[in-house]
Amino acid sequence: MPLLGFSSGLPLALTGGTLQAWMSTAGISIHTIGIFTLVAFPYTLKFLWSPLMDRFAPPWLGRRRGWIIITQAALMLAIGAMAFTSPAQDLSAVAILALLVAFVSASQDIVVDAYRTDILRTDERGPGAGIFLVGYRLAMLTSGALALILSSYFGWQNVYLFVAVLLFIGMIATMLGPEPLERVAAPRSMREAVWGPLHDYFSRQGAIALLLMVILYKLGDAYAGSLTTVFLLRGPGFSVAEVGTVNKGLGLISTIVGAAAGGTLMARLGLFRALLFFGLLQAVSNMSFVVLAWVGKSYPMLFTAIAFENLSGGMGSVALVSLIMALCNQRYSATQFALLSSLAVLGRFLVAPTAGYIVEAVGWANFFTFTTVTALPGLAMVIWLRSQISACNNDKEEH
Repeated sequence: MPLLGFSSGLPLALTGGTLQAWMSTAGISIHTIGIFTLVAFPYTLKFLWSPLMDRFAPPWLGRRRGWIIITQAALMLAIGAMAFTSPAQDLSAVAILALLVAFVSASQDIVVDAYRTDILRTDERGPGAGIFLVGYRLAMLTSGALALILSSYFGWQNVYLFVAVLLFIGMIATMLGPEPLERVAAPRSMREAVWGPLHDYFSRQGAIALLLMVILYKLGDAYAGSLTTVFLLRGPGFSVAEVGTVNKGLGLISTIVGAAAGGTLMARLGLFRALLFFGLLQAVSNMSFVVLAWVGKSYPMLFTAIAFENLSGGMGSVALVSLIMALCNQRYSATQFALLSSLAVLGRFLVAPTAGYIVEAVGWANFFTFTTVTALPGLAMVIWLRSQISACNNDKEEH
């Protein structure tokens, strides 16, 4: 799981922050760099082609691992090809290859998510999701911060070649990974691959309510996170260097620790109690920014708020991913996981544009109080749907 998480997280920055840094040093205009953010669209739309990966199986390594090795090999080639281009000399080639990397990376995410859904037993979902997220975050650090540092010494082309070679780590994990204990037949037609996942999901008791809970669960966390950096700069008045070091450095470490701790605790708590406890922590963590807004420029409070928010956020992510895995039918796990995970981040896209208006109207302290309140509907849904959560997770102790 950590090696596959590393493979999934590695390409993300190469079409995001790292590519933006490469284009900036090449003298590309800001508005052009802004347009390049559109190459991340495949991550949002990946559910559109996920039925293909449910329906068809390569003739090697099984239905999931076969697709994983194909996407990893394609990523290695596409990222390696980016190393032989230059934004200053052929921007269109960079754009095409970046879009290709994002598309193949999103495809890898589809099938890796399906694979861990199929391979992990009920009691392994929490720890598996936690250790997967640890690998994912370490990969983002590698292709993000480390790549930026290495570019100063070895150049951008060599950095992209280096990251391409690192995909061998994921390929080794794929080759050595086990097949699911229970063999599940693939959909018999494309019609079934498209409509089967929807019919299977919505035929369950409480399906729509569970869907709403998935959307609402991290809403407060996403709301607060949408303007955290701006708040730290314009609210208490920390410097850009301080925010970068603490918010990104300590934040990343705290997320990794939270994911690992959350996965470990889930093995004891069970899915329902983990969703409730970690969700409460997410809500309370937003109040730490209220305190920071009150006390002003305080370094101890800054460390506390960033560490608490990212720690609880990592734990909440593990619980939510475990829930999504529990909601998936192995026959359609690629499509169902892609759809549910897309809906899980829907709230972030819906509320983020309104955050600035709320801050201007009520101020920073009241804004973060409001984000805490927006976390409560998701927690209420968790309590209301306790029996459905327990049933989908096959957790007898919670019935």
